[in-house]
Amino acid sequence: MSVWIAIGATAIGCYLVKYLGLSAPAGLLERPLVKRLAALLPVALLAALTAQQTFSDGQHLLLDAKAAGVAAAAVALVLRAPFLLVVGAAVIVTAGVRALGG
Repeated sequence: MSVWIAIGATAIGCYLVKYLGLSAPAGLLERPLVKRLAALLPVALLAALTAQQTFSDGQHLLLDAKAAGVAAAAVALVLRAPFLLVVGAAVIVTAGVRALGG
């Protein structure tokens, strides 16, 4: 029963957030600070989700093959490699570490 209450509360909360966004005056949305935050927020959320999925196991810090893959991707990005090469490096390093028992 409490799961359905949580689902209902989440649905209502999502609706209210959407409603507040739609009812915001156009002048507010045209401000430079709001535009900058709107452009950066998805990147920050994606980075936080990636970090949480890569470096945690429940409530513990975890360094495993996924962390090695992210490190390989970071090195490839620093070297200005094309996107597909960055993804390929992450995949190959992750698979290699897992194959070696990590």
